Amino acid sequence: MLVTFDYDREKAVNYADYWAYRRNPQFLDFQGLGGDCTNFASQCLYAGGGVMNYTPVYGWFYITSENRTASWTGVQYLYDFLTSNSGEGPFAQQADISAMQPGDLIQLGDADYQFYHTLVVVSTGETPALNNIRIAAHSNDANCRPLNTYAITNIRYIHILGIRKEVPEQNGFTPEFQPFAGE
Repeated sequence: MLVTFDYDREKAVNYADYWAYRRNPQFLDFQGLGGDCTNFASQCLYAGGGVMNYTPVYGWFYITSENRTASWTGVQYLYDFLTSNSGEGPFAQQADISAMQPGDLIQLGDADYQFYHTLVVVSTGETPALNNIRIAAHSNDANCRPLNTYAITNIRYIHILGIRKEVPEQNGFTPEFQPFAGE
């Protein structure tokens, strides 16, 4: 039975805060291989949900640097996975800036709408806006950086809606899911 759980935004943000200027040795640092921003964002998502989607090619998982999906490290692939995922793992929708909450993602793009950078929202004001959203990121490491300090040509906001996990039914009872404890 596929069950939906809340995304633990606090755990995602705590992970982002701890690892913003560090590299978790459980994951390859992709900095020299095209950038580490989406790998970092995926780690934060995983910290806030604890569920990967092991569907070959189109899922979202990291086992090793050679055994992972493109969505774990690729900007467009992560967006495609999150906004179309109907199976296990995190799922999201593209939203307006006003929907942004800590733990959500923002992606930056060029004039041709080729998105190239993924940021993790770590705080927002009462009414989220470019001047009060703070982000964490790898590839030009940052933590609590104001969003309006980026040169923004195109931007999309990704609001994480929740986490789905396949949970076995046992005599009509669905056991409670405990998300990833993280660091």
